[in-house]
Amino acid sequence: MSNALSIRSTIHCDVLLIGAGGAALRCGAEILEQMPTARVIALTKVSHPQKSHTSTAQGGLAAVDPKDPMDATIFHMFDTWKGSDCTADQNVVKKICESAWEQILWLENRGMHFSRDQQGRLSKRTFGGHTRNFGEASVYRAVFEADRTGKGIMDTAWGETLKRGITFINQAIAVELLMENGRCGGCVVFQQKDGEFVRILARATVFASGGSGQVFQVTTNCRQNTGDGLALVLESGLPVMDPEAVQFHPTGIVGPGILASETLRSVGGILRNQAQEPFMEKYAPKMKELAPRDLVARAIETEIREGRGIMNPDHNIEHVWIDLRHLPQEVHEKQIPEVTSFFKRYVNLDPRTQLCPVRPSNHYHMGGIPTTMYGEVQDKNQGVIEGLYAVGECAAASFHGFNRLGTNSILELITMGKLVADRVVEVLAQTPAAASEMTSSHYREKMSGYLEHGGSESLGQIRFELRALMTEQVSVFRTKAGMTSAITRLHELNRRVTQTKISCRDLKMNQELVQRWELDNLLAVALAIAEAALAREESRGAHFRDDFPERKDEYNYHTLVSMDRFGEIELGRREVDMSVFEAGGEHHEQFSIIERKY
Repeated sequence: MSNALSIRSTIHCDVLLIGAGGAALRCGAEILEQMPTARVIALTKVSHPQKSHTSTAQGGLAAVDPKDPMDATIFHMFDTWKGSDCTADQNVVKKICESAWEQILWLENRGMHFSRDQQGRLSKRTFGGHTRNFGEASVYRAVFEADRTGKGIMDTAWGETLKRGITFINQAIAVELLMENGRCGGCVVFQQKDGEFVRILARATVFASGGSGQVFQVTTNCRQNTGDGLALVLESGLPVMDPEAVQFHPTGIVGPGILASETLRSVGGILRNQAQEPFMEKYAPKMKELAPRDLVARAIETEIREGRGIMNPDHNIEHVWIDLRHLPQEVHEKQIPEVTSFFKRYVNLDPRTQLCPVRPSNHYHMGGIPTTMYGEVQDKNQGVIEGLYAVGECAAASFHGFNRLGTNSILELITMGKLVADRVVEVLAQTPAAASEMTSSHYREKMSGYLEHGGSESLGQIRFELRALMTEQVSVFRTKAGMTSAITRLHELNRRVTQTKISCRDLKMNQELVQRWELDNLLAVALAIAEAALAREESRGAHFRDDFPERKDEYNYHTLVSMDRFGEIELGRREVDMSVFEAGGEHHEQFSIIERKY
């Protein structure tokens, strides 16, 4: 077995993308546009890039049209800053918002089929927290492709990378970063179909490995989102930033937790409680259903906690209703056809005539691998790791702070994908052509341990208990007692996992082996989330403490969590960038530490 775990071959490339979703493909397409002779390799954990989680994004992406008389980039910046609960980095907010429309044009000019109005202009939607005149009223800012915008982005970016000669390695996972003297030279990859380990040496390595939603029992995330990138950087001695900042989407479909897009509320859907009363005016008098996601999620959970929820007999879980019955037939058919079909398929309801059951579902990780505004990965002292970059949901630049506004995620994918590509091209032009030789060994110790362990514990049972625990104790509402209990249980689960046995010894398509590896990643990310949340004794954005319900100025910083070995937690901090406020220009006062009301 030791021989089977050996490196079978070494591959050299200019750029290695760990991931093949929207962020990776936008980055790869730009690198290949600027460096047509570069060799770019993209790993994807799934069977095909089009299975990446970006394809499931529904509602749209925010971008201010310079010709729009009702909107302005400064308003988008303000909304993002306010929505983040004053924890986004203002230099990143400015950069992304200012470059947003350019990236819309990039997508459109390469064939993305954005929805249009009767005059032939790009249609726009309003989303929660997006306003004009610094919160005066909702604004129509998000462009979209029906309710499958992510699929449109994936189709477009995938085509651009294919025609420029990218190499995809499907069903492949990065199991060890190759690090030496503060530099990354690639990674070790397990190719599941062949059951072989290969070493990929790269002049630049870009993490774009997606989210960590499978840490929670009820999630909108795809099966493969197990926080692999975060776990891998922790294992390499690097920190993760703001892991406690986890977003719960207000409207997951009861049962599977599948996303019922914010589009439903943007087109006029109304949230109703057990008595069919609309309740959002109590929690956000001005914005109501179009308040930011964290506020709406807490409003729904509060209605349920106070006895105004509805018990679902099929899933034994309480929920509220979203009412779409009053919407015109044209809206159902042209603007929300896919979401409408989800309710029909998964809960056997017709949204045109029936109320639809929803409740908060884990959705997005605002925290991630700490980077500069150009995607350069940082160590715990905020030094830049040479040759290593991160982009997309696995990264934290930080554009979202402690609460992401709807549509800002896929905007970040395409804008930061371009910015990271620009920096990679710039750096590669100044460095020697060959990737450095680097050795590896840690992955063999880990994989052989998985294969040699024996015992009667069940991988599936431990994973179930982990996800249920995080949903119960580290979810929308958090307390010291709950998180302390969760941390104790996570240590217990980590001990139990060594008593699991992998029955199949053949490495080819060994899903038990992959699931064992994923379980280690889930445990590491869950512990980082819980420890950071316990240490932050305040409420900020999506991180809400019942025992500390107010925001506190003493916590105006990003949390850095390092964990070289499971349980050995080191907490640090990175200051929030306030450069727009500190510059003192027009409207700078809107970017101070402001009150967050909607």
